[in-house]
Amino acid sequence: MLFRRVVLIGLAVAMTLVLGSCVGGPKGPLVTHPATKGWEAVIADDLSNCEFSPGSWAVEDGVLTRKGGGSIWTKARYGDFILDLEFKVDKETNSGVFFRTADIEDPVQTGIEVQIYDSYGREKVTKYDCGAIYDIQEPSVNTARPAGEWNRMTIMAKGSSISVVMNDQQIIDINLDNWTEPHKNPDGTKNKFNTAYKDSARVGAFGFQDHGKPVWYRNIRVKKL
Repeated sequence: MLFRRVVLIGLAVAMTLVLGSCVGGPKGPLVTHPATKGWEAVIADDLSNCEFSPGSWAVEDGVLTRKGGGSIWTKARYGDFILDLEFKVDKETNSGVFFRTADIEDPVQTGIEVQIYDSYGREKVTKYDCGAIYDIQEPSVNTARPAGEWNRMTIMAKGSSISVVMNDQQIIDINLDNWTEPHKNPDGTKNKFNTAYKDSARVGAFGFQDHGKPVWYRNIRVKKL
């Protein structure tokens, strides 16, 4: 009887740990692309759940395609999440994935941007290359594929923790609370932001940036944490 009770207690504890992991997401930063359940589509095929200038974006064969005329933003707001997507750039493409954007009229100052850029082959990457938290943290390794090839990127935001995995490698693992001053990074370099990143919004829109060059996104899905 005692043995049976111990077994049942052990099973209950195990189930609690499993369910907690599924509901709350990874306990630490992302180190690989997740295969968790519970994904939701971010972009409707007719773009009805987005804000954008008419004709500036379209979904073509399941691919969100820039047409020119401004960025596109989700009407929904997200706080803690895992965002998973694929993207493809052209030669010299410059774009970005914004998240926790408090004001889509001023995304640079009120959101966080993961840079999307044609950075393939660069030996030394900067805070402006593909996968960087723009002007904040460079990727730890350059995993960008050549222009014309699809890349996979997964972004996790959980409280002050931000981690990014691109093409099967972790490239970003930061804590926003380390950014304690406006216009200054922890490594002493300057940035353009008027608000210290520790005070940045913790809830906001996703955005896909139009920066004047072709870019494509597909399989855009989110899991709320």
